[in-house]
Amino acid sequence: MKLKKTTLLLIALSLTITLKAQTEKEKVIETTSKAKIEGHIYFLADDLLKGRETGTPENKIAASYLANTLRSYGVKPNPKTGTFYQDVKLKRASYPADVAIEINGQQIKEYALIVPSAINTNADAVYLNYGLKNDYNGKNIKGKVIIIKSGSEEIKDARAAYGLLEKKQELAKANGVVAIIELLDTDKNMWELIKHHFNAPRMIVAKNKKADKSDDTDIPHLWTLDEKHKTATVFSSIKKMTAKVEMSEKTEEIVMSQNVIGFIEGTDPKLKEEFIIYSAHYDHVGIGKPDETGDTIYNGARDNAIGTTTVLSIAENLVKYPTKRSALFILFTGEEKGLLGSEFYVENPVLPLKQMVYCFNSDNAGYNDTSLVTIMGLSRTTVAQHIKDAAATFGLTAIDDPAPEQGLFDRSDNVNFAKKGIPAPTFSLGFTAFNGDVTKYYHQPGDEADTLDYDYLLKFFRSYILSGRKIGNDLKTPVWTGGDKYEEASKALYGN
Repeated sequence: MKLKKTTLLLIALSLTITLKAQTEKEKVIETTSKAKIEGHIYFLADDLLKGRETGTPENKIAASYLANTLRSYGVKPNPKTGTFYQDVKLKRASYPADVAIEINGQQIKEYALIVPSAINTNADAVYLNYGLKNDYNGKNIKGKVIIIKSGSEEIKDARAAYGLLEKKQELAKANGVVAIIELLDTDKNMWELIKHHFNAPRMIVAKNKKADKSDDTDIPHLWTLDEKHKTATVFSSIKKMTAKVEMSEKTEEIVMSQNVIGFIEGTDPKLKEEFIIYSAHYDHVGIGKPDETGDTIYNGARDNAIGTTTVLSIAENLVKYPTKRSALFILFTGEEKGLLGSEFYVENPVLPLKQMVYCFNSDNAGYNDTSLVTIMGLSRTTVAQHIKDAAATFGLTAIDDPAPEQGLFDRSDNVNFAKKGIPAPTFSLGFTAFNGDVTKYYHQPGDEADTLDYDYLLKFFRSYILSGRKIGNDLKTPVWTGGDKYEEASKALYGN
């Protein structure tokens, strides 16, 4: 009898050790399935939600779906409100009905209003290359309109050129420029997307009057299509030019939208005071120009029903199997309007930002390699190996951003947390370059739920969940790698 008991004890111990070695992977597999994933994505990308544009009733339906899904899992609500919502007050500006632009008497009909401040001027114009610092040397530009090329010597892509707009604005204001006409080198398909985005009603976070920064204080700035910079080449040789720029006043209205927020307390008496943020945006671009099939609804299955589903998936997992650290789930509104939901959140956090030790954002454009997961900022934090190991567990390879020229790290909600000092990469679908099946679906009506590879997505979601579990259970607090541009902000936030 004694021998039998000893044998049984050894068997039980052996099983315990085996289960312990597999437990994290098993916990992830237990709470995820293709059926659940499909259910979320097909709902969020359904035509009935009309592209989930911020400020629309359909965007609110999506928010309600997310809030009630978190509630059904047993996630605790926003500790500030007792609901799963954070109201986000936005200001929508419908930009000028009357716009007229001429250069040397030639009318410019194709334009995108980057900064549509009211103006009525007929002034001398100067061609100023890219409109960057060295281009101003030795030139008197005060009171003039500048005509410049998009991007820079190093930056040619239209999306990356967007990242230089603020710098070009600042330089123009400092030099007394009255308006900027920027010649954008891109193809006609991208141009249509750009026009739709910039000429549509625009939103900003509404602030009190004293703190509100309006476009009216900025210089009128527009893009006009110039394929292969043919027009720029002509203008560069013209010595005397004039430009007429007229824009009427804009109209404004207040719009209310919602971030969706919930949390789960960690299991460790000390580490539960630290939070991992799991975030994604749930809005998309709404209704726009029809494609060749006549479809006008930009469903946003990849961008960002998939990212939203990553957060729902890890929330379900962590309710059942909490990690040592606590978890805060945030689903943002207004990302497509300029990262507005996350901008609002970091200025109005529901818990102190210094308790947030990591933000694990998920945002997507598309994928062209189903053997990969792509993480913007993978090597920039000390938990990169956890993410690589988690992906490998499910047969995927985690890689860093393969298209740094796109500035993708700075184009999603993670950057607002990074600016505060919180380590904040973005977990994305696998791509080796920002082209092919990425751009085919990015902000297009064809981004539908039935075009996705759900076998790949199951691996993708499980990799995200296991990554989060590893980070949430690590005894070492994640930090930026040494020398990162946000390291100083991190020291200021955490006091170390």
